[in-house]
Amino acid sequence: MTLDVVNKDNQKVGSVDVADAVFAGPIKADLIWESVVRQNASERRGTHKAKNRALVSGGGKKPYKQKGTGRAQAGSTRSPLWRHGGTVFPPQPRSYAYDIPKKVERGALKAALAARFKDGAVVVVDELKSSEKKTKDAAELLKRLGANGRTLVVDVKLDQNFEVSARNIAGVTLVQSGRLTARDVMNTTRIIATRAAIERLQEVLG
Repeated sequence: MTLDVVNKDNQKVGSVDVADAVFAGPIKADLIWESVVRQNASERRGTHKAKNRALVSGGGKKPYKQKGTGRAQAGSTRSPLWRHGGTVFPPQPRSYAYDIPKKVERGALKAALAARFKDGAVVVVDELKSSEKKTKDAAELLKRLGANGRTLVVDVKLDQNFEVSARNIAGVTLVQSGRLTARDVMNTTRIIATRAAIERLQEVLG
């Protein structure tokens, strides 16, 4: 498969050959799902907490005598059966992160990229650099390249001036090719990638 390469003015300046096995392979939705769920889970804060009867203050004194009251026996007012008592098996702080095989992660990224290439949502540009840090210039550049809605910008190493200029634009996400995930690809309507990023992705995923 051959992809057109454009410049900053969206004019064709060349082409790049990519492997169909990487960018036009089967779209395996199950792999994409696994990767997205794993990434979402790893970002959960997991700071939820409630107190069990050992953590609730008070309740050290027996509320009433053991026998003769006609009531159920009780040794503490902090029993889960009582109001203001502890919670049985309460949630505790924990990490929801887990790992999946690297082969699955790579397969998910390949499937996600294949889906976006099939939709015609990928633009390959020769380079993304800026001579100065101006958000207005970066916004105009991305608009010329067809950025609309959620846009993902991918490069091997982001140019510092361009990164500073574009990172505050609403709907624009900047990612290095080495950190690209299936969720990044699927959570966008337009992908603008440099020639170097496409070649690096092909090298890694191939």
